[in-house]
Amino acid sequence: MRKNYLLTPGPTPLPPQVLEAMSRPIIHHRTPQFQGEIKKATEGLKYIFQTKNDVFILASSGTGAMEAAVINLLSAGDTALVVQGGKFGERWTELCKAYGIAAEVIDVEWGKAVDPKEIEKRLKTNPKIKAVFTTLCETSTGVTNDIRGIGEVVKNTEAVLVVDAISGLGAIEIKTDEWSCDMVISGSQKGLMLPPGLGFISVSQKAFKLIEASKSPRYYFDLRKSKKALDKTDTPFTPAITLIIALNEALEMMKQDGLENTFARHKKMAEATRSAVKALDLELFAPSAASDAVTAAKVPQGIDGEKLVKTMRDTYGITIAGGQDEMKGKLIRIAHMGFIEEFDIITGISCLEKVLYQMGHKFNLGAGVKAAEEVFLKN
Repeated sequence: MRKNYLLTPGPTPLPPQVLEAMSRPIIHHRTPQFQGEIKKATEGLKYIFQTKNDVFILASSGTGAMEAAVINLLSAGDTALVVQGGKFGERWTELCKAYGIAAEVIDVEWGKAVDPKEIEKRLKTNPKIKAVFTTLCETSTGVTNDIRGIGEVVKNTEAVLVVDAISGLGAIEIKTDEWSCDMVISGSQKGLMLPPGLGFISVSQKAFKLIEASKSPRYYFDLRKSKKALDKTDTPFTPAITLIIALNEALEMMKQDGLENTFARHKKMAEATRSAVKALDLELFAPSAASDAVTAAKVPQGIDGEKLVKTMRDTYGITIAGGQDEMKGKLIRIAHMGFIEEFDIITGISCLEKVLYQMGHKFNLGAGVKAAEEVFLKN
């Protein structure tokens, strides 16, 4: 017999309330009953996004919402500025290229955060830039970017600021309106504690002016249709009914905790994980911009990173993530977002210790668990 623990940066564990909601009999989506669910969900999302703007719900992954942002804001031949400091920053560039949009790229060293001054410099140099695409939490590197600082730079220009908060929303503070974010993108399977299948996108009035002017071909992801439907408390196409009902359960849990407490909990989980990793003589990959959603650490010399992740998963039932692309086999990534609490982290660290020890890495056995417990014992 083996229990399984999920410590990956998506999907994340599902609370019992969410599982229960998904087991209920399905209802029809063109009914007053489901309109009530839509209203509740959109109001709840505004609370989490910290916005008064519309938030649209798409039946897609977060990448679908990213694509919706690109095709609704811009037309072929337009220019966008893309912050590219990991696998998901690169996705913005790939989406722009797919639709004939010129992507001016800021290449940031993996493990580092972008300097808002570099964005300011690029915007002054190239007034043709219509949109700035960036990432709150770069999941592939465990980096959190200074979205507040970037918003201060972009707000006084003609460009709109678009933020991929797919793995950050609900785990890391983002004040959509206060920080002048014109579009914030997210997905269901990370901090919002749901299965994959829902994409979310908030849209400012500044962004909607570009949406109305865009000449990009669009149909399913046409946010003009989403806006028209939402004004009637509806969706333009068949929604993911069961997931939206479950979303309301997750949002209610977050409301009961309060955003301030939610962010504080994630911060403590992150601090405990980082302390444990360092106690095992592992080097943090992003020490100067470490994320409270996921911790990335370098695999020690002589240790097979892919085997480490595989052994934890297949032998002991503890699933963490490895590195991506150029960091494959060189990183481990331990998530601490969503429905994860301190004993999940302690269990994960205990397993990491055991496998590292078995693979020949030298450290004081129990050091990681002790370091994590010391963080959790603080008030």
